[in-house]
Amino acid sequence: MSQWELEPEIEAYYERGGERDRLTRKARGRLEFTRMQDLLRRVLPGPGLDVLDVGGATGVHSAWLAADGHKVTLVDPVASQVAVAAELPGVEAVVGDARDLPCEDESRDAVLLMGPLYHLTDREQRVRALREARRVARPGGVVAAVTINRTAGWNDWLLWNSADYTIQSLSSDESLRALKEGHLRYFDRDIFTTAYLHHPGEIASEFADAAMAAPAQYAVQGFPGYIPQLEAIIDNDEVREHLLEGLRVIETEPSLLGASNHLLTVATLPG
Repeated sequence: MSQWELEPEIEAYYERGGERDRLTRKARGRLEFTRMQDLLRRVLPGPGLDVLDVGGATGVHSAWLAADGHKVTLVDPVASQVAVAAELPGVEAVVGDARDLPCEDESRDAVLLMGPLYHLTDREQRVRALREARRVARPGGVVAAVTINRTAGWNDWLLWNSADYTIQSLSSDESLRALKEGHLRYFDRDIFTTAYLHHPGEIASEFADAAMAAPAQYAVQGFPGYIPQLEAIIDNDEVREHLLEGLRVIETEPSLLGASNHLLTVATLPG
């Protein structure tokens, strides 16, 4: 059994189940989900892979990865989420922690950390999780991790307090503190919980400290993810395809990496 424990407010947030439909319920979630599928399908090193979905929650990504023909194992510290994921076709789900993975060395073709790093608020623990991911990944495999960008909390506050939004959960002081320091410490049952918000260069440095230097980085939603009228855009087939094609063009532009809610950082291990 892992020696590590989740912070109580983080576990409480996920036990409420709000994340189960976050990526399908609203436009911003649907854009994130669509873009993550698009990116991962391009960076994964081939078909029929052994994929480890670390911190995979109820399996929103594990489900489509298994449907794509990969052998998927989900690891998550919240037992209620693991129970839901275990019911998905083609997905094995086990309780575990990103910092102490219940897996053999070099046993997976791809190790995905789609959520753990932003809930590890201490840098040393994030690097530990990345080292674990590297240990488990096979030569020639990939380690891919999602982080929340430093600007995300502040941008959310601006959106929530604009004319088109009425949610006012995160205070202005909290949003500015997160923008300056990276630490978001609060709990709201409908919005989010304690997290660390990265600069793109920070997560690249953490990869390097885990012996994965010079990773590729991709802005997931890009700055269009903050468009207040995104609901109309994402549900219009023609406009959505134009949006996705444009995001592919700008996804690796260094000057724009931080202007996105989420960032995907990917290391390909030497073969």
